[in-house]
Amino acid sequence: MSGDRRLWLWPWLAVIAIGLVNLFVNATSDILEARSDGDTINTAVPFILEATSYLLWIGLAPLIGLAIRRVPPRGGIYVRFTLFHFVMTVVISLIHVGGMILLRNVWLGAMGIRYDFFGDGVLLGFVYEWRKDVLSYALVASAYWAFERFAVSPPIVLPDASRIELREGNKAVFLAARDILFVESAGNYVAFHTQQMEHLVRGTLAAWEARLGGQGFVRVHRSRLVNRARIGALKPRASGDVDITLADGRVITGSRRYRDALSTSP
Repeated sequence: MSGDRRLWLWPWLAVIAIGLVNLFVNATSDILEARSDGDTINTAVPFILEATSYLLWIGLAPLIGLAIRRVPPRGGIYVRFTLFHFVMTVVISLIHVGGMILLRNVWLGAMGIRYDFFGDGVLLGFVYEWRKDVLSYALVASAYWAFERFAVSPPIVLPDASRIELREGNKAVFLAARDILFVESAGNYVAFHTQQMEHLVRGTLAAWEARLGGQGFVRVHRSRLVNRARIGALKPRASGDVDITLADGRVITGSRRYRDALSTSP
């Protein structure tokens, strides 16, 4: 996970704290309701049931944070955002339910208690759990997104730094040219990739190539510009294309058609 560690630590700690409160409230509510109905209940069981779910969410939270960073809510790409995170809720729920069932069977089985999650059928049981998991996914994703957007101080830009203004939705973002790793076409948009995140703005790659050419950016592919100052290594392929390793370890492909732009070491 690249970028400031706080982007991962503090939202994760928030999920741990809120989840712990939720575990206690749900478990004690189950115990109180059972006693109110006159039922005999092993008070450890509700805590075990809640704890197994809680442990899975703690483990899955960083993956959800990575997903919301990769595809955040932005103007103009809501269809992609919705489809991506819909699929992610299904994947996360499958892992959550599967891991939860395994832990409960092991834990309760060791106590001599039989556990049957799919008593009403596999599909119905999963759909029932998935509905709740969608809400949990949204809460965890919101925690990561909100912290990255509002809680982290913006980077300090030196007065003499060469800054580029990007119109991202209804806001202006200012980046130092040295912080941009590469720029690529994304349909009617252009994506600016820094080490921490991606900025998506309306425009054409050709227009940005003309603007950035004097600041060390060269075209290496019909849909991609790269900041020569952020190239770490070049590895030619047998086909004539070239693998370009950037300063953050990311590898992108350069087309043989544009290899002359890389002929001089950056």
